[in-house]
Amino acid sequence: MTPGPETLPDFAEAVLDIVDQIPSGMVLAYGDVAELLGAGGPRQVGSVMSRYGSSVTWWRVIRASGQAPQGLQDEALARWRAEGTALVAGGLAGRRVDMTRARWDGTGGWGRQRDAPRGRQ
Repeated sequence: MTPGPETLPDFAEAVLDIVDQIPSGMVLAYGDVAELLGAGGPRQVGSVMSRYGSSVTWWRVIRASGQAPQGLQDEALARWRAEGTALVAGGLAGRRVDMTRARWDGTGGWGRQRDAPRGRQ
């Protein structure tokens, strides 16, 4: 049985709180969420999203490459299109988020790109 919200581990609760703040049409990579928290890493955030993410806007937390979580690509794509999330053109046209334009800066600033963390796009 999955714990209810009242029994969420502190790290999981913190991750879900950040995900709840991502504006419509914007995204964060798993590593971005960990960076904003100052704890964990992409895998830990991914684990939280896998276990508890169905109650939040999960499609706004994606791979640093701009790809949706594995197995959820079609549903994420439909939600991105509905929200007007910037998608890349080219070979993967419309199947991947344009991280340069859609990455949330963590402060509510629409369209303001935050500096991409080192080693990630």
